[in-house]
Amino acid sequence: MTTKVVAQKQEESSKTAGFLAGLVVVVLLAFAARWVKGLVYGIPDLGGLGIPGKVLEFPLWAALIGLLANWVLKTVKAYDFLKPGFRTELFLKVGLVLLGTTVSFKTIITAAGGAILQGVIMVTAVYMFSWWLGGKFGLADSLRAVMSTAISICGVSAAIAAAGSVLAKKEEVTYITALVIITALPLMIIAPLIAGALNLPEPIAGAWFGGNVDTTAAVVGAGTIYGETAQKIASIVKQTQNALIGVVAFLLALYFSVVVEGKKERPSPAMIWQRFPKFVLGFILASLLFTFGLIPATGKDAPTAANAIGAMKDWAFCLAFVCMGLELSVGAFKKMGWSPVIVYLIVTVFNTLLALGISYLIFGFLFPVQ
Repeated sequence: MTTKVVAQKQEESSKTAGFLAGLVVVVLLAFAARWVKGLVYGIPDLGGLGIPGKVLEFPLWAALIGLLANWVLKTVKAYDFLKPGFRTELFLKVGLVLLGTTVSFKTIITAAGGAILQGVIMVTAVYMFSWWLGGKFGLADSLRAVMSTAISICGVSAAIAAAGSVLAKKEEVTYITALVIITALPLMIIAPLIAGALNLPEPIAGAWFGGNVDTTAAVVGAGTIYGETAQKIASIVKQTQNALIGVVAFLLALYFSVVVEGKKERPSPAMIWQRFPKFVLGFILASLLFTFGLIPATGKDAPTAANAIGAMKDWAFCLAFVCMGLELSVGAFKKMGWSPVIVYLIVTVFNTLLALGISYLIFGFLFPVQ
């Protein structure tokens, strides 16, 4: 056996060990987050701020504990070894599919028209504004393509899809990913508080979260904090926008290959299917099974299996939020400067205000959800 083969096997063994150890760490942190939630849930007024403990659901504690663990692990030089076990997208997709077991397909159909209309308006308007503003600040085409896609669609997943289409640099993707997480975490808490202050109905609030908060995990978190209906509508709206990833990735690949790079060959339409988030189909299938009674509803008197599915959904989301905090990379900001941060924050404000108005119009008047 050659030295090279031995080294490869040792590297694979190390990655496997890191994955398993990292997974154990994530699970333990999720238990800690649920424990903290239980401690504060019954407190009527936290710190005299007028915030009842019950509104601070597990997504907040999971993300904060993940951030704390992020710092600790990097301090003790254990982060790189454990990183393979931090799988935000995997846990999130599992949670979203399981969420479908609690959403009647009637709700999806009722919300679909509004979600599609909102998704098209938001993605188009926010993307074009971000692309234009990034140009004014002199950002590289690949960087503003990744940023615009991330803000207008669904954060990390969209950024990765766009990066593959425009051949973006690794540091650009890392930078945008850090920006997405660092803005999504506070929005996950602030948006429900603002919605409560505005006394928004849950469908409108959920649609606002879905169109405003960049990451799917934070969208689910905001909806969970605000209410059950808000969680469902937020997920439907965000997944509708997620479905546009393939279209945007295809158009970006076409634009960069023909206009930016001057190539004659054009990307295949198969890229749309390649980039399409397949877990959306799992969500719809689970919803159909629930609608036709093949999966019973959760609740106090529900069968054990139904409540077990609901518990698995909550745990999957909790694991995703822990990983979200763990995967934040503050060091990425040092390499790119402050211009992209300024652009990102301005576009986020634009996105927030536009999404609020569009959500109120569509889900309050054009496509109201009962």
